[in-house]
Amino acid sequence: MTLLIFLLILSVLVLVHELGHFLMAKRAGILVEEFGFGLPPRIWGKKIGETIYSVNWLPIGGFVKLFGEDAEPVISSQLSVNRAFFNQKKRVRLAVLIAGVVMNFGLGVVLFSVIYSRLGIPTKTETVRVMEVLADSPAAQAGIKSGEVVVAVGREPIKSTERFIEVIEESRGKSVEITLGDGTVGKYGRIVTVVPREKPPEGEGALGVAISSIQMKQFPWWQMPIRGAVVGMREAGAWGVTIGSGLVHMVSRWVAEGRVPTDVAGPVGIFQLTGGIAQAGLLAVLQFMGVLSINLAVLNLLPLPALDGGRLAFLAVEAVTRRRIKPGVEKLVHAAGMAVLLGLMAVVTVNDVVRLTGAGSFVGLVQRAWPF
Repeated sequence: MTLLIFLLILSVLVLVHELGHFLMAKRAGILVEEFGFGLPPRIWGKKIGETIYSVNWLPIGGFVKLFGEDAEPVISSQLSVNRAFFNQKKRVRLAVLIAGVVMNFGLGVVLFSVIYSRLGIPTKTETVRVMEVLADSPAAQAGIKSGEVVVAVGREPIKSTERFIEVIEESRGKSVEITLGDGTVGKYGRIVTVVPREKPPEGEGALGVAISSIQMKQFPWWQMPIRGAVVGMREAGAWGVTIGSGLVHMVSRWVAEGRVPTDVAGPVGIFQLTGGIAQAGLLAVLQFMGVLSINLAVLNLLPLPALDGGRLAFLAVEAVTRRRIKPGVEKLVHAAGMAVLLGLMAVVTVNDVVRLTGAGSFVGLVQRAWPF
């Protein structure tokens, strides 16, 4: 089941990406020679109009083959050079190239919108709720429980997480009373006494709790899709910034350390994550899929050969130099780039397997597989 979900997620993400290229190419009048589900070799294909629609043996994603995309084609009497991708105006080629990224970003927005329309709209309130209590923390020792609402600290009412943190920070090493409730207005539960730590472990905080003033609020049914779309757009944008900054950090570490960071996940790592997330339910899978879709959009914008960003880089060079790069030269560069990317993916995959098996290193992995 995990394998099926994994393949389904990857296929949908890649197909949506390729569908963007397909639709924009069709709109621009470029000849689309083939639109395939999966990767070759081909199982079945049918020509409808001028395009072959095919099903292929490797059930991962799909592809679009554009006339004149990688080399100057041999023009037959039935075809016009004007319908070749390489002969289009720069703005047309730009639109076709970024269409896949736009579709992936759009898919992320749609998925996040569905999730928030179902779960509720994150809304800031004046209620500070305890979301998690860390083991052996002052909060745990005082008996504070997840789900309780912080009504007051001492005599001061608490209406924001920022003020709660400030008061607790000011009370480090001192005994302080915290009034707790269940969130009902005017109804208090109990008072506990706690001493915030002066030197807490890194990442835990003085009290040892995770708090939030955000509530998943339900609005009238006819408002939920619109509100969900607005929040979904913000969520997609936030993930785009997070993933982009993460990539910059990863590349800088890679350059500085001379090796692929161990916290980078490849296909095997994503497969492992899929199994755990699938157990959490459909909405968790949709959220995971949305994050991966945004991730795919950002990755494809990298100016690397074989990616959309690499093709955009060639387009930028052409715009600056005002000279068209020969399609054959660009094809060779993209082929070399693809070889490098496949090699990098192989390294990341080995790192995934080493990490998951606990082998410690590639040599240890080989020794486990072949202990003689």
